[in-house]
Parts: sequence; structure tokens; C-alpha cells
Amino acid sequence: MDFATLCHSVVELVKNTGKYILDESSGSKRIEAKGKNDFVTHVDKGSEQRLVKGLSELLPEAGFIAEEGTSDKKGEHFNWIIDPIDGTTNFIHGLFPFAISVALEQDGEIILGVVYEMGLKECFYSWKGAPAYLNGQEIQVSEAATISDSLLATGFPYSNYSKMAGFMDSLNYFMKNSHGLRRLGSAATDLAYVACGRFEGFYEYDLKPYDVAAGAFLVQQAGGKNCDFTGGNNYIYGKEIISSNSLVFDEFKEIVNKLMVSKSE
Repeated sequence: MDFATLCHSVVELVKNTGKYILDESSGSKRIEAKGKNDFVTHVDKGSEQRLVKGLSELLPEAGFIAEEGTSDKKGEHFNWIIDPIDGTTNFIHGLFPFAISVALEQDGEIILGVVYEMGLKECFYSWKGAPAYLNGQEIQVSEAATISDSLLATGFPYSNYSKMAGFMDSLNYFMKNSHGLRRLGSAATDLAYVACGRFEGFYEYDLKPYDVAAGAFLVQQAGGKNCDFTGGNNYIYGKEIISSNSLVFDEFKEIVNKLMVSKSE
């Protein structure tokens, strides 16, 4: 399979879908609540339908893991992991960033990832064996070597508060011992920003595969590292992720593990 050609085709599909989202963003939005502080609009569903249709044409044998359940097809070897709008709450309120996230998984391995942040019209992408790119230019993670020299990102829990004590401790620590913390409201964008060196690290819990699959792959391809809160590799399906450049990774992982895992045990 020619992953490079496939990835560039996905980029074009995602950009066209992004145009649809932006065209719809100024109008009224039909909003449904899927759960506590968990929303979906008709634009999320329309975006996903466009992505599923286009991706099915590009790789007919692939199945889907899609946030809004537009397709329940499961592929024998290939599955697309899709978030049609990552940052729906931002989108509802007319606030950037919000992004499309598309990853391709082959037999349990992510081999392609695209994140398109629509506010700045920035498309981050990579495929197996390639560097990571932003709008055609190669990107890499930052070279900051310590947490004290790092700008970090996180996401706030919106329905699962089981780790709040440790999470609040982590906020306290990183506020005092780094360049600062940011909460943008889009995990896919946060990870893309780690990949291009704007953030040194990102951590969050209670995430879904479609929130992180493409972004984590971009970090990996840009020279960074990912793990779950225990240091393992279950960060796509394990609902928690630590992501950073390679130089601060061990320090970052140790702090998050100490405050977010040990505190909960």
C-alpha cells in the first residue's frame, strides 16, 4: 500500500470537510446532549458522514471507530479512527480550536494520522515511515530538556471526576514548576502542538481513541513519546495519555504517575 498517496488523499478529504464545518459554524446549531457536558451537533454528524463516505472510497476494506457511530463496519485488518469535530463545546460557543482527527489503524498499529485545526487552517499529518508535517513543512518536537523549561497542556474532566484529587495536585505542581499550563479544549490539537514543538507535553484522562489516535501518532513521528499514566503503551484505548518530547518524557511521566496514579491507589 502506498501510504504517502493515501495520506495526501485523506488530507484533501479532511480539508474539504473542514470547509463544510466552517461554512456551518456561523449558522444555528442543532445540539444534543449525549451525556453530562458531552454534546453533539448536526455538524458533527454531517462531518462524520462525509468522512466515512470519502474514506470508504479510498480504502473500501477498512472499518470504522467513529465518535458519532455513522458506521459500525469493522475491518479485518484496517480501521479508521475518526473524530469529526474534536472540541465540539468550543465549536458550539464559536471558540477555536476545534479540529478533525483521522487515524488509520492496521492490525492494532496506527500507520497514518491527520489532524486539521480549522481556526488557523493548519493540517498536521504523517504516515508510517515518514516525518510529521504541518501544511507541507516538516515538524519536530521541541528541544526543551526539563519540565521547568516546558509549556504544558491538559484537559479538564467533564464527567469522570474519579481522579480529581490527583489531577488538582498535578495542576498545582505544574503551575509552580513549568512555564505554565494551557487548556485548549481539543486533545487532538494539543497533541498536534506537542508534535510541532509549541507544547513540550500533554496529559489527560478519560479520553477516547478518536481523541488521541491521530495526534499521538503525529507526536511519535515528530520524535516524541507517548504512554499511559503507568508508563505502559495502552494510551489509545486506555483512556489516559502522557505525551511529550523525548527529553522531558521521563521526568514528565514520573510526576504524572506519582500525582495521578499513586494518589489514587
